[in-house]
This record gives sequence, structure tokens and C-alpha cells, in this order.
Amino acid sequence: MLLPVLWIIGAAAGYVYALQQNIPLGTALRVLPAFLLEVSFFYVLGSERLRARIEKWPPVAIAIVLTLAALAPYTIAATALGSFGRTAFLAIAGLAAVVSFWYVLLPHKPAADVLFLVLMGTVMLARVFPHLYISPIPKLQLPVLGQAMWIRTGAFAMLSIRRVGGVGFGFWPNKREWKIGALFYLAFLAVAIWIAWWIGFGKPRLPVGWEKTTLYAIATFFGILWVVAMGEEFFFRGLLQQWMTRWLKSDTAGLIFTSLLFGAVHLWFRTFPNWRFAVLAAIAGIFYGLAFRRARSIRASMVAHALVVTTWRIFFP
Repeated sequence: MLLPVLWIIGAAAGYVYALQQNIPLGTALRVLPAFLLEVSFFYVLGSERLRARIEKWPPVAIAIVLTLAALAPYTIAATALGSFGRTAFLAIAGLAAVVSFWYVLLPHKPAADVLFLVLMGTVMLARVFPHLYISPIPKLQLPVLGQAMWIRTGAFAMLSIRRVGGVGFGFWPNKREWKIGALFYLAFLAVAIWIAWWIGFGKPRLPVGWEKTTLYAIATFFGILWVVAMGEEFFFRGLLQQWMTRWLKSDTAGLIFTSLLFGAVHLWFRTFPNWRFAVLAAIAGIFYGLAFRRARSIRASMVAHALVVTTWRIFFP
């Protein structure tokens, strides 16, 4: 029953976004099936019951399905918009195949794990997807499909082929995870206010129109929670922090190393080097990591992460 609800929410969010960005409704409706298909794939990814069924298949079969699934949203959206490109299609197929077959062909060893994370991060930092998911309307954020596909394919490869554990992967936090995430968000906020002032991060602006702001905040929070936060927390806290803690034999060292790397990748945000944003991201990473460590689940760090980003987007537009 949850999937139809997610479709309705996704369709409603797409309708509101199209109105806000002056995107023709006919165009929005043509690409809506691609986005709803991506929502469906994420739903399967977040369902332990459905993933358990998939994990009964041979690894090669899983990798083949992951590669084909990576191509489906692009094909639907690009065909509907008349922007389908053979080169882009082959590039997406190649990237998806590398990630999907990574642990089919390579041993489940630390070296392969590190290279996998380097690949995932490099593709995101290089901003590959805006060059592949081309939209005739600039405000129609088609590259989001590529970013979602990349996160989803990598997470599937790790969870269903690599069979990494201790992540606490899922879409909906339980009561304890909500509480832990909110507490570490508040703790970060107390520190971030002073750090932001000290480094001259920027002056906050009070939003105009609280009714509109409230709706925007709710939409932003869940959008970040289920895409950006889930992806980043899975790879940084669920994977890297766990591995670094094990390799360095220290919870503190693993937490600090992961947080510094998390901050470093934000140097490329908007303008390089955006060191102020990177400093705050590194500090936020410490609180996300503590939330993950306390809850033993990325769902708690996802909550903290989504609350931080929502606050930033409201008060630092």
C-alpha cells in the first residue's frame, strides 16, 4: 500500500514544482512516469522484504537487472522530451554496469571497497549527469534522475551483492532514530551558529510568508531525507565510517577521518574552493557520525542531515 502513496506524493510534488518553476504541465506529465519509476526503484531498495527476495538470485542476475533498471528512467524521460542520445544511453549503461558488476568480478576486500567509493564520489563530483540527462527546459531538473540512479545502483550493489551489514538502511526512521537525529541536529545547531559567525559564512534571512515556508520546509525535508541524506549517509556513515573505524581500530579516528573527508568533498559546492561550506560540512559530519554511532543506523543520521539542510535552505537561500 505504501508505493501508491509514494506515487501520489511524488505526483503532487511534481505538480507544485512545475507551477513554481513555470514548467508547462504537459511537459511535466510526459516526464512524470520516469520519476515515479525511480521512486518505485527506491521503494524496492528501502524494503528489506523485497531486497531479501532479490538477494536469492545469483549475483550476476542481480547485476544485469541493476544495469537495465539504471537505463529505464533515462529512456522514458529522454524519449518523452525528444532528447534521447545514443552516446548518453551507452555512457549511462557503462557506468551502471561497472558499479553493478563491481563485486561480481572483484573480491570483497578493502582495496575493492575503497576504489568503489572513489568511483562513486568521482562521478558525482565531476557532475557527469547534467551532460547526459539533457533537458530542453533548464528548470526541469532531469539530472536529478541520474543522481538518484547512481545512488540507488551503488546502494543496491553494496547491500544485495556485497552484502554489507550494520548500516540500518531504510526510508522511515523508528521513534528512537527520530529522537536521536533531532537531538544531534540541535547539538550541531548550537555549535554551527557560532562557527558560521566566526568564519563569516553568511547572514541568515528570515523567510517571508510562514504558510508557504512551512510547506516548503516539509517538502524540502522529505526530499532531502529520502535522496540526498540517504545517499550520503549510506556511503559516508554506513560504509566509510564503519570501515575506517575497523581499519584504524578506533571509533574516534574513524569518525574524524570520515567527517574531514565529508567536509572536503563539499569544497566543490557551487564555487571552488568553498572552504566555509566545507568547514561547516565537516563539523556537521561529526554530529551525523555520532548520531549513526548512537543509533547504529543511518536513519538517525539521515534525520539530522535532512534537518540541517532544510534549515540552511530556509535561512540561507
